[in-house]
Amino acid sequence: MKVLKFGGTSVGSAKNIQQVASILSDYQQNGQRVAVVVSAMSGITNKLIEVGERAASGDETYKSLLKDIESTHLTCIRELIEVRRQSKTIAFVKLLLNDLEDILRGIFLLKELSLRSLDILQSFGERLSSFIIAEYLTQIGVEAEQLDARKIVRTNAVFGGAKVDFVTTNSAITKHFGETDKMQIVTGFIASSESGETTTLGRGGSDYSAAIFGAALNVKEIEIWTDVDGVMTTDPRVVPTAFSLQQLSYEEAMEMSHFGAKVIYPPTLQPAIKKNIPLRIRNTFNPSFPGTLVTSTSGQEDWPVKGISSIKDISLITLSGSGLIGVPGVSSRLFGALARGGVSMILITQASSEHTITFAVAPDDAAASKKIIEEEFFNEMASGKVNPVEVENSLSILAIIGENMKERPGVAAKLFSALGKNGVNIAAIAQGSSELNVSVVIEKKHLNKSLNALHEIFFLSDMAELNVFMLGLGLIGGTLLNQMRDQAEYLLTERNLRLNVVGAANSKKMIFSDTGLDISLEKEAILADGEESNAALFVEKMIEMNLPNSVFVDCTPGESAVKLYEKILMNSISITTPNKIANSSSLDYYLKCQAAAKRRGVKFLYETNVGAGLPVIGPLQDLGRSGDKIIKIEGILSGTLSYLFNTFAAGMKFSDLVKQAKEMGYTEPDPRDDLGGVDVARKILILAREAGYNLEPSDVTVEPILPQACLDAPSVDDFFVELEKANGLFEEKRAEAELDGKALRIVATLDEEGKATVALRAVDSTHPFYGLVGSDNMVVFKSRRYFNEPLVIRGPGAGAEVTAAGVFAEIITIGNFLIN
Repeated sequence: MKVLKFGGTSVGSAKNIQQVASILSDYQQNGQRVAVVVSAMSGITNKLIEVGERAASGDETYKSLLKDIESTHLTCIRELIEVRRQSKTIAFVKLLLNDLEDILRGIFLLKELSLRSLDILQSFGERLSSFIIAEYLTQIGVEAEQLDARKIVRTNAVFGGAKVDFVTTNSAITKHFGETDKMQIVTGFIASSESGETTTLGRGGSDYSAAIFGAALNVKEIEIWTDVDGVMTTDPRVVPTAFSLQQLSYEEAMEMSHFGAKVIYPPTLQPAIKKNIPLRIRNTFNPSFPGTLVTSTSGQEDWPVKGISSIKDISLITLSGSGLIGVPGVSSRLFGALARGGVSMILITQASSEHTITFAVAPDDAAASKKIIEEEFFNEMASGKVNPVEVENSLSILAIIGENMKERPGVAAKLFSALGKNGVNIAAIAQGSSELNVSVVIEKKHLNKSLNALHEIFFLSDMAELNVFMLGLGLIGGTLLNQMRDQAEYLLTERNLRLNVVGAANSKKMIFSDTGLDISLEKEAILADGEESNAALFVEKMIEMNLPNSVFVDCTPGESAVKLYEKILMNSISITTPNKIANSSSLDYYLKCQAAAKRRGVKFLYETNVGAGLPVIGPLQDLGRSGDKIIKIEGILSGTLSYLFNTFAAGMKFSDLVKQAKEMGYTEPDPRDDLGGVDVARKILILAREAGYNLEPSDVTVEPILPQACLDAPSVDDFFVELEKANGLFEEKRAEAELDGKALRIVATLDEEGKATVALRAVDSTHPFYGLVGSDNMVVFKSRRYFNEPLVIRGPGAGAEVTAAGVFAEIITIGNFLIN
């Protein structure tokens, strides 16, 4: 035999009751005897409480709410029961509703709603639903009858949460079921006292009823039918990747239910545990799914964590002071006073020094808790031995649960690491000696992010997701988007990494999606439904979304987003960018960004600031971390200038070469942005800072490459006129260098004294820069270790493809850091 319990959602409408009846009919046809416990129709219990409260307050609108309750049940009857059978069913329901109306009239006149009266009111929900279900089952050929549990479940007279007399109850249940073969449709949640007064069993009462009947009848299994596929790894409304567990131990189930899992409640388990009766959580609307088995063992899964539960809203109370240290009975006084005040504690933690005791309560109990403690410790506070009570609100509890955590190192470390990398601060920690549960208190605003991050770490370690926010979809950003699109399948199948672009913007539009944008579309289509773009608003929205494992990608050339980098990093969002402005602006801002990344434990990556896709900054940082000392840096750091002076040869006019390079897209729209040396100055400044030299932009000396007349020209066209006049000057320098067996190069240098310069130099054939071709960049590091043979890095120093590829590589690096 089995006991089946169907919750309020399962019996919440005529259609749902038909689904329940189909399940029960299948059991009967298979020869399986069952007893069925049902809840009130969805929402009815809350309406019964409300209608009582309205009546007690003298609010005559209770009558209209009573009509709503009546209408719900009569509508259900008319949809379920055949016309020729309706009169009997409606008559019974009308009698019950008349009784309910009489009780409410009395409450209205007395202006009082006692717990006793409230229990009577609430009983009508189950009494109505069970009768309607029994009548419908009889109609479709299932031999069924209603069983009012008040006839056989005996309790004490503590209304609102009565205690069961199991000796009397078990005897009555056994006797009743021994005398009938019909399927019993039992009212859940309700019972009666020895004197026959209606009582209720408290929170989760219908589940408890099922366990009471199951234990009394020594059933094979108790099935709790609800609207989800069993006990989930975490809340599926918050974590879309949550899935149902095959099996849980009783202890795991109790821990999960204590910390927020709504499928089962601890009192439900007690009669079942005592008789070692398994419970199975199943989905009324997916009856073919086996659901979750709750039994004496945890199951065969090798996961260290079986579930992640949470309580969304709690308050944290802290009692502290030197007067607590070494004083016997402090905890007894504290917890005794709270117990007498009716305060239930959710979590307790105490410092080993005994200086502080911290505990969590429901927010509604916070003010009362504070007052109780102040009264209990009035003398100690007055003398300064105990500090004023601290109350922290807007907090949540998050708990990882699982028997497999026992004696398995590193589980708590993964928990703390995942939270830390996502910028989640822990206000309190509690762990029992059983190692079944590790609980942490965090800010409520971070709960959803934390649940998603932890679920990925503990349950989806073979698949990771990085949430990407892209600002700037121009040449580099658009190319990066194409590369991400082309590599998406490879990363998913070979690297188990999903790049989820959740925000994108260009200079005109921006768009966001929690579930991810469709990057298979062209960038214009992605942004088609976007709102007006603004860098500050983009960053605010990104922070507000508060998604786990987030990375900000800035592919813009300007400074509107750059000035927000520190804020982004302080909100625990990693950054990768080819934009050089942040690292080449004031030393103060550069150091602030570095400090913010370090403080929040996130990544600030900018390899593409120098050398496009070349590995320049990374090796330089590695040299410093390993204890090497940079003595000198020389670099060809501009692909544009490299192309110009590598190509400049006899018979060429320098002005024609610059004009050609502009037409080919090698230079900025105004070539003076390249030839003025500002870009190269920024790059050598960044390298100097990475080498440990705290230089300001003004500390970099740029020797003029162009005549002053070229720099002062009012337009680009005027610039080319002046540049043509200077052709002779450039040819003279080129010819002089060639005569000496040298070649002209724009060289950025950081010397042994920390002096940074950018200048046009002639280098001979022994110098690494002599043989450069095309737009190649080259950086030469001379250090204590690389003294006789400098470290040379060479490769393409410009181009959207290599720059985007460098940013792409950093996105993956950030993903590996955050998720592993």
